Amino acid sequence: MKQDSKTPERTLNKKMLERLIIIHNAIKAGMYPDLQKLRKLYCEQTGYSKVGEATIYRDIDMLRTYFHAPLEFDREKDGYYYMDVNWDFALNSISTEDVFYLSAAKTLLSSFEGSPIYDSISEVINFITDTQGIGKSSLLKRIAVPPVPKVNIDEHIWKKLLEAIRNNLIVEFDYNGRWNTETTHRKVSPYQFLFDDGSCFLFGYSFERDAERIFSLSRIKNLKLTNEYFELSDDFDFSTRCGGGKFGAFITEDTYDFIIDFYNDSRAFVNECIWADNQKISELEDKTRIEFSSTQVMPIMEWILSQGDNAVPVSPEWFVNDWKQNVEAMMKRVNGISKTSITHKI
Repeated sequence: MKQDSKTPERTLNKKMLERLIIIHNAIKAGMYPDLQKLRKLYCEQTGYSKVGEATIYRDIDMLRTYFHAPLEFDREKDGYYYMDVNWDFALNSISTEDVFYLSAAKTLLSSFEGSPIYDSISEVINFITDTQGIGKSSLLKRIAVPPVPKVNIDEHIWKKLLEAIRNNLIVEFDYNGRWNTETTHRKVSPYQFLFDDGSCFLFGYSFERDAERIFSLSRIKNLKLTNEYFELSDDFDFSTRCGGGKFGAFITEDTYDFIIDFYNDSRAFVNECIWADNQKISELEDKTRIEFSSTQVMPIMEWILSQGDNAVPVSPEWFVNDWKQNVEAMMKRVNGISKTSITHKI
């Protein structure tokens, strides 16, 4: 749908779309609606107590300029009609199947329920599906997302960051990191929002670190928009920083070549997904070996540990040593718990 440059984008909203559909349906029904008929239809179908002439004229103009409707006024029949009787409103061309998939998309996004972006997307989806007069399909109940921790986003923080990203404004805020819990002040050029594993992050350039960093929105406090602008490079996309890996939001600055062996039940598990762009999987006698490149060291470590003794890293050497230290630390913890349990029993 092409927007006329003379039409302000801010004038098109959900309520106006509701009214435009009323006009369109009245014209397609051959009612030749005039101002009085449209006012009556508005009140009947939207619950408005009254509607001004200026509102109706703006809606008619929006149909012409924004949606390029071939709208004309017939003086003999004293009402509006379409010169091209085959013209249809864009939303009316959405099929039942499309409506189903839109509703399914809302279900698939349910892990972000309660966040500002989910609320906004849901409002749009609900509006489109409602305007089609199609109720919720019983088939939708056959599509479900297992319960997961809900993302916790401060709506005030979200709106400010959205404004900053939209206008390329540098922001400042106080931040408590995941590992460094001491509060630090940051100045950041915001590039993108990242949604990963039930959490929302900000990806951007940190002036204090002179490097790109990610920040959890739930840890950002005292956010302020500055009057400073930044230029966005052509390669700002976070996915280009992952070194080919597909392991979520955390990255390092360098790309490493990983070799990992999987045993027993995990052999089937590692074959179920594409974990990296250049992955190579080899089936050996008693194990399945995967080789790939990635910058996502921490998620890969957590990935391996989640498989217990069925996953063993082979390379790089420093990563193998880190894995061994993790396993040894867990063993010490287990032994400590065991000794404590024995002491309590005695």
